[in-house]
Amino acid sequence: MRAGVPTYGAMSSSSAPRVHVDPDAAPLIAEAVQQGGGRLVGAGEAEAIVWTGSPDGLAAVLGDGVRWVQLPSAGVESWLAAGVIDGERQWTSATGAYAHQVAEHALTLILALARRIPECARADEWGERYGRTLRGATVAVVGAGGIGQALIEMLAPLRVEIVAVTRSGRDVPGAARSLPADRLAEVWPEADVVVVAAPATGDTRHLLGEAELAALPDDALVINIARGSLIDTDALASALAAGRLGGAGLDVTDPEPLPAGHALWSEPRALITPHSANPPSALTRGLADRVSENVARYAAGEELIGRIDPERGY
Repeated sequence: MRAGVPTYGAMSSSSAPRVHVDPDAAPLIAEAVQQGGGRLVGAGEAEAIVWTGSPDGLAAVLGDGVRWVQLPSAGVESWLAAGVIDGERQWTSATGAYAHQVAEHALTLILALARRIPECARADEWGERYGRTLRGATVAVVGAGGIGQALIEMLAPLRVEIVAVTRSGRDVPGAARSLPADRLAEVWPEADVVVVAAPATGDTRHLLGEAELAALPDDALVINIARGSLIDTDALASALAAGRLGGAGLDVTDPEPLPAGHALWSEPRALITPHSANPPSALTRGLADRVSENVARYAAGEELIGRIDPERGY
């Protein structure tokens, strides 16, 4: 945050935090505020806002007295692009709140591709037997935050070797190796499976482009459950068409939604889901849990979960 912006502890209050909730939010979100010890108020009285709508809608109710804003998504690139996030108050994302369900979806895509389910689902006659096991495979988790760490835990019983990549290269529990982002070039040639779970920033755009895809083993699986912009869609489609990859599992695309008639729709080794890794019912519950926890932390003067750094972009 910018110099001179107060730390969280300096903004604590001994009384119940006054929290305004987006009027269009599910009732569970308002209940979560109260469960966390907050008091529901109108926008004009609020010191904190829990918002589930659009950046434009938030800008209309963001008063000078608001010191903390809870956003509904893990990725915040659209909020930064809209210019609504400032350095005068605290902003928190929902990063990690949806980790389990998104990691579960990533695991589904990995297993489906490894066992060639897309081809089987499209077949109209009995074909040859194919598929492979993950046991002994090297799985690169690029972006080992909440989702990445949840996936690593799920992969443990499958006896794979995990290479975890984070911005700093910190040790990631469950990973055989942990590498910083500036050593990604070492990862591509040995990765049987690449799971993209990094935030979308200017630095991560086309993290997997033509050169990176060419560096992967010929039968590598590519999974994206983060943001479509992290993979060069044209390069991916070309690599698949040329038989350069074992398959691609995409819950996000660039552009999104993927246009009807796009080459990836007819690619037999592509499995595409419509940004559904976080089902609506699970999304509301996950956000409610985060809201309750952060309201309680705000009331106690403790560090909030998911604090956004505008300079880093997440």
